[in-house]
Amino acid sequence: MRRRLRQVSSLRATFTVSFAAVAAAVTVLVGFLSYDAAARLVRVDQQTVFAEVVQDLRDQVRERPLDPGDFAPSDLDHAGPLEDIIRPSRTDVQVLGAGGAIVDRGVPPLPVNGRDRAVAGHAAAGALVEHKDVDVAGDRYRLTTVSLGGGRGAVQVAQQFSDTEDLLRELQQRTVLLVGAVVIAAGLFGWWLARRITRRLVRLAGAAEDVARTGRLGIQVPVTGHDEVARLGRSFDRMLGRLAQSEEDQRRLVQDAGHELRTPLTSLRTNISMLRRIDELPPDAREELVADLALESRELTDLVNELVALAAGQSDTEPVRRLDLAELAEDVAIVARRRTGRDITVRAAGDTAVDGRPTALQRAVSNLVENAAKFDRGGTAPIEVVVTGPTPASPTGPAAFAGPQGSVCVEVLDRGPGIGDDDLERVFDRFYRTADARSLPGSGLGLSIVREVSTAHGGTPFAHPRKGGGTVIGFTVEGAPPVG
Repeated sequence: MRRRLRQVSSLRATFTVSFAAVAAAVTVLVGFLSYDAAARLVRVDQQTVFAEVVQDLRDQVRERPLDPGDFAPSDLDHAGPLEDIIRPSRTDVQVLGAGGAIVDRGVPPLPVNGRDRAVAGHAAAGALVEHKDVDVAGDRYRLTTVSLGGGRGAVQVAQQFSDTEDLLRELQQRTVLLVGAVVIAAGLFGWWLARRITRRLVRLAGAAEDVARTGRLGIQVPVTGHDEVARLGRSFDRMLGRLAQSEEDQRRLVQDAGHELRTPLTSLRTNISMLRRIDELPPDAREELVADLALESRELTDLVNELVALAAGQSDTEPVRRLDLAELAEDVAIVARRRTGRDITVRAAGDTAVDGRPTALQRAVSNLVENAAKFDRGGTAPIEVVVTGPTPASPTGPAAFAGPQGSVCVEVLDRGPGIGDDDLERVFDRFYRTADARSLPGSGLGLSIVREVSTAHGGTPFAHPRKGGGTVIGFTVEGAPPVG
């Protein structure tokens, strides 16, 4: 039980971890791509805006001569270059005079170095110097200084990007948190899904272990749904049913065989005990004793052979191949003529081809012919074997005894004493013998083998009285599908 729980837990854990891993991989990939695209978009947008501000400033100072006073703060009604171009962009501006002196300090104040002072004294308007990363009051800025020309000074424009990076860092943290939440949710959902999937597997494994532990094949396997697990459960249930039926057949065969073997063995043991006094017996009694021993040994041999044939027939190990049942019946008739000396005729009609096991079918037909000869020993009329298959006019074969559509029917007709109505339904049972047949040699397994062979080939056995006296007994076999 603990090992089963460990296996189930391992399966559930595998499902859960796999589901969470796939969800985590997908979420991380999507989150990374989304964050990277958003970060690139924000950075490029900020850089583009700053570049446009700087370019607009350069255009203005090149269009007309401006001095530092033009960029000084003015009233709200005056639309100077500072208000028209720089203020809407939310940048920090600082104005330098001649020699680089600060005329209008920025908020916060921007650093001025030698390169900035050199640009302030530059003769050409629009000359610039760029600083990619400048620390201003603990924040990071990008800074550009643009000359006014004529050595009149310069304008410094700065854009803070540390707040943008802070925003992106916060976005990154939220993305990580979202990824973690998705992974946890995926793990929980994977665990729920794995538990739902493996719940039926647990019941199926429990049923299999109960069968292995107790040996009882009649355990009902719980099956629900229509998916692959349900198909597995139904297949397992059918397998158990077949095994249970096979076990019951074997048990019944052993019981019936033990019952049938007991009588000849008892008789043999009695006669063998008489052999110790054979010298005291008269010659006629000796001959009778030896004849009885020979007869009983033959009957015992026949019974054992029938049991072996029946057990071999149940194993279904013989390969299936295409054969003509009419030709097989003719071969059986040739052998039976030599054994019995009787006239045996074979008639065939329609397509008698089947896919079957040749040895088993030959055994079934031979049992029918030998059974007819045994019960009609003094008869002079021929024993008839009729093999009828489907024809274009009658695709289902003989109307009276046809099995499934396209079946082939084998009938053996004799003129023996016939079978009583009470016995017709039981003649194919194992070891069953009618009252008239109990005095005749035989094991009572011949017709049982016929039933087993017919059933294994998709057909059914049958028996009924023959008009004018005698019996018609035979079986059907599923016909071979048409070629092509």
